[in-house]
Amino acid sequence: MKLENFSLLYPDAQTQQEHLGGVHVPDIDMYTLQELGMLEIFNPKSRPLSEFFTTDPAVIAYRNETFADMLANPTLTETLQRLVPVLQDITELRRLESDSGGEDTASYLSSMTEIELYITCVDILHRGMSQVRDNLRGTAFRRLCDCVTELAESDYYAELNKKLNELTQRVREIRSVTIGVNLDAQLRPAQAGVLSINAQPFKSGEVLEKILRLNFKDDAYTCIANLVPFGKKQSENQKTALSLAFNAAINDVYRSSLRSWKKIVQSYVLENTDFLLGLMPEIEFIVKGTRLQETLKARGCPLCAPVLCPMEARIFRAEGLYNPAVALKLPEGETIVPNSIAFDSTPENAMIYVLTGPNRGGKSVITCAIGLCQVMLQLGMYLPAASCEISPADGIYTHFPTGADDTIDKGRLGEECARLGEIFDAVTGDSLVLLDESLSSTGSYEASYIAAEVLAGLSQVGCRCLFSTHLHELAAEVDRINAQSAASGGVRIDTLVAGIEGEGKRSFIISRAKPDGRSYARDIAERYGLTYDKIMEKIRH
Repeated sequence: MKLENFSLLYPDAQTQQEHLGGVHVPDIDMYTLQELGMLEIFNPKSRPLSEFFTTDPAVIAYRNETFADMLANPTLTETLQRLVPVLQDITELRRLESDSGGEDTASYLSSMTEIELYITCVDILHRGMSQVRDNLRGTAFRRLCDCVTELAESDYYAELNKKLNELTQRVREIRSVTIGVNLDAQLRPAQAGVLSINAQPFKSGEVLEKILRLNFKDDAYTCIANLVPFGKKQSENQKTALSLAFNAAINDVYRSSLRSWKKIVQSYVLENTDFLLGLMPEIEFIVKGTRLQETLKARGCPLCAPVLCPMEARIFRAEGLYNPAVALKLPEGETIVPNSIAFDSTPENAMIYVLTGPNRGGKSVITCAIGLCQVMLQLGMYLPAASCEISPADGIYTHFPTGADDTIDKGRLGEECARLGEIFDAVTGDSLVLLDESLSSTGSYEASYIAAEVLAGLSQVGCRCLFSTHLHELAAEVDRINAQSAASGGVRIDTLVAGIEGEGKRSFIISRAKPDGRSYARDIAERYGLTYDKIMEKIRH
């Protein structure tokens, strides 16, 4: 297998080309990732995270294998991390060569340096992959290991090393040049040129004495007179002129031999270094993704391989689901409360849920947890749950409260409705929609009316949706909406409740139940001493 046909993220060239052409690419943008909290825990710098998403089951399975090997073999992470600085050096070397114009001796020598860096890359990969070869289970790293082993042990690679060592030794041992100057009848310089290139520096003799006595020792490397006192009393123009003249002469000496060497570089090495440089975004994605998953495991958070279902099945069934962004923020020793939720079309479950409960009761946390689980699936990662059966989504659409810096616009119902309208412009039955405290900019009567219309519309679309809301009246409307939607083939809507324990304490457990908004208000009122009895006590005191 040729090195340029390898990818850490795509099983073959066809799937990679399809991805670049927009095939199997879901609608998951950076704004959605920001709202879900994904960019806080995983945000590659080389390319936007949104460019890595896929709906292709083969690509997801391939990446699952790749991450499994990374998690099982820390040496792989170490190897890739050692590789990256060398690739960055190649990038910088090419930038400098491009700036120089690429036709002088410095350019030829930089080509030689690039070969050295390329050989370093191959050696790093060969040593690292050899250590874990027998432990690799995924297709990606087994392919890479076979390819690197074949390359590093080939006759051509050995010959490349040999030629590089020979040229390096010749070039890097240069310590001086011998310059000849022809004089005219008045002893003025008429012609000058380089006579030889030497492996040892010249020695400075007792110049004045040698000249006065004409005592020229028979030693080609002993200086009898400084030609130009470098750096002393020279203008910048004089220094530049001397350097240019000298470099031009050296270029003439080396041009023929190094030009043939550069052809070797261009025909073989540049092709492979181009590939390695192109692999850098994939390496960053894999290394940082592995680090995220390792951190979650170190915090005691479970990760599971997805049971991948067809997209048209529209399934999301998770046991022990948690929000990884929240889990990583908890103080040491604290653990996040896991929950179970199931979106499907079976009679036991629903495709759309209305989630109600007290403020700070975990509604937003579970809403984002669902989105992050879907996101991690479509990046090819392991999932933040004990177990999960899940279908890819063709898009994830969120409608969360706008930030505090958007206070002026937040009060405008029209803006919220416009954002909801944009979702309906894009959503399909294979999408995931997450609405968190939508329509909070108006009164409960108007908000409940509009929300009921939105739910009825989403029911007709047939997508998976969680509507987290403070509108307890909306949950009471679910039976009516279901009756209306069922007549025209809409999917079922059900209710979830964020639990609350005695004295207003939140359990953060999400359960299938009918909401009782009054009980939440009563518990919260008691917690803050705002019942009639408590208020009267305060007044009397």
